[in-house]
Amino acid sequence: MSAIQFLESEDLIDIRYDNVFKAVFTRNTQVSRSALSKLISALIDRKVSVAEIIANEPPVDSIRERQIRFDINCRAENGELINVEMSLNPAPFEPVRLEYHTGKLFTGQNIRGKDKTYNDLKQAYQITILARDRFFQDKVFLHTFEYYDPVNKMSLSGRSRIITLELSKLNTVVKKPVDSMNVKEYWAIYFRYLTNKSKRRKINEILEREEGIAMASEVLQTISRDEAERFRLLSELKHELDTQSRRVYAEQKGEKRGLRRGIKEGMKEGMKEGMKEKSVEIARNALAKGASIEFVREITGLDIETIRNIHAKQPKTITK
Repeated sequence: MSAIQFLESEDLIDIRYDNVFKAVFTRNTQVSRSALSKLISALIDRKVSVAEIIANEPPVDSIRERQIRFDINCRAENGELINVEMSLNPAPFEPVRLEYHTGKLFTGQNIRGKDKTYNDLKQAYQITILARDRFFQDKVFLHTFEYYDPVNKMSLSGRSRIITLELSKLNTVVKKPVDSMNVKEYWAIYFRYLTNKSKRRKINEILEREEGIAMASEVLQTISRDEAERFRLLSELKHELDTQSRRVYAEQKGEKRGLRRGIKEGMKEGMKEGMKEKSVEIARNALAKGASIEFVREITGLDIETIRNIHAKQPKTITK
């Protein structure tokens, strides 16, 4: 029975954010490693023991460097290769992106050598948790994709798999009693509703039944209660959300630009010209009253060359 329980009033960091997800499952502790093994085991339907986080990415002990990592790239004890990632807002090209990275993972294995054959290739899994928007249009929250002949209903039985877990499709699942859920549903509900205080009691029931989730929660609780660690994670999260918001805003702005470009650019250019004309007028008046070129530059923001040209064109005062 799990000793980990979350208070209904307790504020927890959202594990659906990429940097928090990685912080929980890539800490250099046995608890974190075991939690990752149990998550993978649940999603691929057989026991998997993670032997190592593959060292082709920044060190997992560095929270700041962990943010730039694409995913959790690991190797099982039997040599199988597994990528696990949390995707907060999947892009429309998600299927082809998953196919591309699964292909790279599978074909990146070294089978050169006189004693090697294709049979030495290990199973490769790309596991992606799609956190928010519904992606596939059916009602199934867990999909496993492989090479398949849809006409003759024949699987190639190859050694690469793409597994997707959609957290937006759990409205019916969450209503089930915990004792009627399976382990995949436990993990899905945990990721989706962890920070929902109205579901905290159900989350605690899941912790009682699934050791891997209890382990992940132990790590998350440590992070949430460690103010220094929490501050760093939230700072990174703010940066991530700010960057994402700016990107989305830029994309939305770009989509509307075709319709409004003429008006918008015209207004912008008009404002710039108007401001410049006003600055030139102020400069002309100031110079006429004997102000220095440097003083005029400070009050108008015009460059020195422009001010000198204005000064040169000023009517000369004739003294008798």
